[in-house]
Amino acid sequence: MNIEQANAISIVKILETINVKPTRKTEREAWYLSPLREEKTASFKVHLKRNLWYDFGIGVGGDAVKLACAWLESQRKPHTVSDGLRWLKNSIGEIPAEVIRHNAASKDAGETRKLAIKSVKPIKHKALIHYLESRGIPITIADRILKEVRFQNIETGKNTFALGLQNEEGGWELRNPFCKLCIGTKDTTFIRGKNPKPSGINIFEGGLDYLSILTQREGRPFKEDSIILNSLSCIKKGQPYIKGYGYTVAFTWLDNDEPGNKAPKTTTL
Repeated sequence: MNIEQANAISIVKILETINVKPTRKTEREAWYLSPLREEKTASFKVHLKRNLWYDFGIGVGGDAVKLACAWLESQRKPHTVSDGLRWLKNSIGEIPAEVIRHNAASKDAGETRKLAIKSVKPIKHKALIHYLESRGIPITIADRILKEVRFQNIETGKNTFALGLQNEEGGWELRNPFCKLCIGTKDTTFIRGKNPKPSGINIFEGGLDYLSILTQREGRPFKEDSIILNSLSCIKKGQPYIKGYGYTVAFTWLDNDEPGNKAPKTTTL
């Protein structure tokens, strides 16, 4: 079972497996007593449509794999991604490939066409700052490439906000604890390094991955250029920025899984 297959598993099903049942449920969301800690008032939310969870009590959330790892950690068991995948496979079983293809094709199909950007400004909302802190990223570093983006569903009038990273086609890659989407054309994001003519380029899958490494570097910028793919599906769109620019080495900071290991093989300098 790989990460893509694991994240196709219903979080509700995972919670059922560990005997955790919702205290209340609607068409869009379900609330639970947190399986990660003791509490008397339900503050663990599952976004049913997006299959994401968020524990408001500790400010942590994510996908099915992250839930498996977090639960294993709460049980004082080994909790690496490999441990989480193994536990999901043993507890839930394999997910058929056709389910993966269906989910990838149908997920939010056409929904982003209903969304319109309302404002773009520096990050101020406490919920977004708290989300960044839960990922170990200080606001002082996040401010370098992210904005607070407010957008609206033009059919329902509902307003939402998220962290936004602008890509090379002017689209916005948006992320908050409950959504991960793009408004506009999906593309890569290119970031110049300190050196005017660097010999290397860093390749990241997502903006938060880039910021996490900057945080580990205590905010020190890269000497080399960097490209954020915003999705491994954009690897071909990133080729013009990678090939022919005189780079002699590429540093890949991709996930240590099958898709992440295959991606560099499709890229040539």
